Amino acid sequence: MRRYNNFDQFVLNADTALRTLFGAPATSNRDYPASNISDADFSAEEKKHIAGLMRINHSGEVSAQALYQGQALTSGNDDIRKKLNEAAIEENDHLSWTKTRIDELGGQTSLLNPLWYGGSFAIGAFAGAIGDKWNLGFLAETEHQVVTHLETHLNELPGGDLKSRAVLEQMKSDESKHATTAIESGAADLPPAVKKLMAAMSKVMTSTTYHI
Repeated sequence: MRRYNNFDQFVLNADTALRTLFGAPATSNRDYPASNISDADFSAEEKKHIAGLMRINHSGEVSAQALYQGQALTSGNDDIRKKLNEAAIEENDHLSWTKTRIDELGGQTSLLNPLWYGGSFAIGAFAGAIGDKWNLGFLAETEHQVVTHLETHLNELPGGDLKSRAVLEQMKSDESKHATTAIESGAADLPPAVKKLMAAMSKVMTSTTYHI
């Protein structure tokens, strides 16, 4: 297996960041979950609301990609790095799907995505550096909180929005699987204070991204 030097790793991480924020990140080539579902006739306000929810989820996937990259960069465990990279590919599917749905609604992705990417990358790098069980614990808790957000958004969607519902349901299934994989791989249960801090940071991101 090829070992990357620091410059190689820098180039790879920079390429991933640019693809995540501005280009076409690598995906698993799974079909868009809503491709065969007809859209409903929404009011302007409903479209704006749905686009806001999907913008939050798109930014969440930007953050997840950065988190995985940071964790993989500093983890010393090849098996964990492999699991992180596999999960990152599925997160890129989510990134593509949410962007597609935003485009269908005539919305735009968040202008704050570079900020979320940078902060999440730093957090991921820290998590990876403090040890495998905490690295996996942070991953598991992140995914648990994402699932909670997705459940909230599913409840907030207009009843006729079957396209967004199909996308979010598939995302929810994938995120639950990532959390289970992390726990089965030896994730530590994070202290309650850390979980509360993560939830507070997530609330700041979601409340601003809905509008910007």
